Amino acid sequence: MSTGSEIDYTSLRPSDWLPTSVKEMKARGWDYVDVVIMSGDAYVDHPSFGAAVIGRVLEGAGYRVAIVPQPNWQDDLRDFRKFGRPRLFFGVSAGAMDSMVNHYTANRRRRSDDAYTPDGRHGMRPDYPTVVYSDILRKLYPDVPIIAGGIEASLRRLSHYDYWQDKLRPSILTECSADMLLYGMGEHNTVELARRLDAGERIADITDLPQSVVLRPLSEMPSASDDHNIILSPWQVVIKDKKAQSANFRHIEQQSNAMDGGATLWQATGDVAVKVNPMLPAMTGHEIDAAFDLPFTRLPHPRYKGKRIPAYDMIRHSVNLHRGCFGGCAFCTISAHQGKFIASRSPESIMREVKQVCRMPDFKGYISDLGGPSANMYGMHGKNLDICRKCRKPSCLHPVVCPNLNTDHSALLDIYHMVDALPGVKKSFIGSGVRYDLSMHPTGDAKTDAANRRYNEELISSHVSGRLKVAPEHTEPSVLDIMRKPPFGLFYDFKKIFEQVNRKYGLRQQIIPYFISSHPGCREIDMAELAVKTKELDFHLEQVQDFTPTPMTVATEIYYSGYHPYTGEKIFTAVNPAQKLAQRKYFFWYDRTYRLDLERSLYRLHRPDLIKKLFYR
Repeated sequence: MSTGSEIDYTSLRPSDWLPTSVKEMKARGWDYVDVVIMSGDAYVDHPSFGAAVIGRVLEGAGYRVAIVPQPNWQDDLRDFRKFGRPRLFFGVSAGAMDSMVNHYTANRRRRSDDAYTPDGRHGMRPDYPTVVYSDILRKLYPDVPIIAGGIEASLRRLSHYDYWQDKLRPSILTECSADMLLYGMGEHNTVELARRLDAGERIADITDLPQSVVLRPLSEMPSASDDHNIILSPWQVVIKDKKAQSANFRHIEQQSNAMDGGATLWQATGDVAVKVNPMLPAMTGHEIDAAFDLPFTRLPHPRYKGKRIPAYDMIRHSVNLHRGCFGGCAFCTISAHQGKFIASRSPESIMREVKQVCRMPDFKGYISDLGGPSANMYGMHGKNLDICRKCRKPSCLHPVVCPNLNTDHSALLDIYHMVDALPGVKKSFIGSGVRYDLSMHPTGDAKTDAANRRYNEELISSHVSGRLKVAPEHTEPSVLDIMRKPPFGLFYDFKKIFEQVNRKYGLRQQIIPYFISSHPGCREIDMAELAVKTKELDFHLEQVQDFTPTPMTVATEIYYSGYHPYTGEKIFTAVNPAQKLAQRKYFFWYDRTYRLDLERSLYRLHRPDLIKKLFYR
């Protein structure tokens, strides 16, 4: 495992990073800053870390930006005071993860480490930093605009279920002191906000910024929904009516996935209206290149010299090829934050970053990941974009692959070939999740189908580091349908391809499937069937987890309300610890300590036939 002491800072100057101290600010010749970003993460100057991206984008637009990573909220608040009053605004982000996902397990137990903190130390950020940081700043600087952003704020922009408090919460903007919330990928809306404030507009008057959330008087909210506005059930209703909350989510997800930005969402909350302005379209190739081509050092700030940041170790030699995901998995928040339409970098931009990785002193010739939210969606889009503009479906892959989707993997193969041809690259791996239902989909077009067969073969033969992780998630049709995942039969087919390629190239690689227990719609008998099917495939499962409800997913809305947002159907979900344990133990049928308990459970379920399949074959 690498450590911070292995990072070579000798060729760089402190001014190559955004300033984190007054000393660094003055070294640049500044006596003030325009924007101060308070982040719950350590400062890693890398395009995978949101605070660094926003800081660099603002810097590229001509603004003076400082970052305060993991400010101490428990002392005399000197971290919140050190840069004084910024000229334009404070930006507040909990970090690259929702703080509660970062802090707690699926069993609501406190985690002992934090991957986004030096040496993995826990306790360097509060629960809900968005609220804590903004409230402190408001007390210290009553008249300075405070802007919330990042994953935590983005996914809590409207009423949402909080698993860790086990209750419905209103928009986080109503519970903190921020003036505005910027949701989704924040490059364009943050720069536009800075320009408007710089031009003299008051924060209270900026109510129409795309991809922003603001609080408005109830009198401004339209009386009824129309083509441009959707009136959600108010907070006072959803707090009492779970079905109304579930119905709201359908609108929220559909508008998040609109190609043209969709409608404005309104939700009355107390004596104000939460106004969610439409999402921006996916970035163009030129726009996403401009973001990734900013002068990132790709390194943690020198203040962490001699320490390791686990999250950085995971991505230090990786390259992200695109944003967005059209998979629409019921338990995933990617499309709610990044949208379902793919923004792909140009080959030239990707190669510039790969060459930068190759120049890193600790690079040994291995690219750890050429990936994205889903590894193999690079360059993909609808064949007829007019159809896409009208579409509000959350997934282009479920229940079947959309016939309008271009699934040709040729452009991605070209990227792999270009990277592997570089003199400094020995091998490039694909560490991100691969959608095998996408790469195996028969299109009827001979050229596309041939390219996709070639993709699967090259992926398995040349880009796997011994173990290929894929995510069927479950085996049972009823559960997979709620998950928005393909039938398990497709995993059998992919496994056959995997084994054929291994034999062809004389490889001894493993395929590692990922499964979830206690997902909405999953019953104990479904887990028993999963255990039998994975046993028959000779798997002793290791990549498993209990479903964890996170804000703004279909699965979380079902978990909380008991109803499916799209059908209104009542769905069973395991919610208490006993129910969850009853499901989870089937992952470990091969552990003798579970055997007697599993046999008793299967007799109770009137399925003694599964006892024979699990233990006597």
